[in-house]
Amino acid sequence: MKAAFAGPERVSSNGMVFRLANDSDASSIAAISIEVWVGTYLKNGVSAFFADYALQEFTVEKTSRLIRDPDQFMLVSENSEGLDGFIRVSANSPAPVSGCSEVEISTFYVQPRHHGKGIGTCLLSAALDHCRDASVGSVWLATNAENDPAIAFYLAAGFEHVGETHFRIGDQGYLNNVYRLSLP
Repeated sequence: MKAAFAGPERVSSNGMVFRLANDSDASSIAAISIEVWVGTYLKNGVSAFFADYALQEFTVEKTSRLIRDPDQFMLVSENSEGLDGFIRVSANSPAPVSGCSEVEISTFYVQPRHHGKGIGTCLLSAALDHCRDASVGSVWLATNAENDPAIAFYLAAGFEHVGETHFRIGDQGYLNNVYRLSLP
């Protein structure tokens, strides 16, 4: 999937740099993942159950494998201090509901202190351009049903709610909404 991204990087009108992730980004991406995941989903404290999950899931090693995986397309947003967000598109990822392609926006994180700067919009736009270049007709994603800011962002971007699934950690399930976007 990586070959369809046009050029090594894009620079937005306000100087933000968007580029393909590389192996040297793995630790920064893992740290952003922990920061955003914990901040978004653990609002009332961090139990060992969730801490163990985050520390086992968002590792440098797992992130490096994803960056090198040809079924993954990962873009990062970089400012003068380092990375502030990323998006990962996964091919061969069957949706949990019918009527969706097998192309998923599987991870999309921007550090909260950088929300409202257009980073998410630019990352999503570049990822969708990549999908169009690869002749993908639609993409899907799932997000926690209680993540109102993300849901509002996806709906504003043209995604439609097409079903529900559960995000699982061990034997625990958490309601997620599934969204689809048709690509012209």
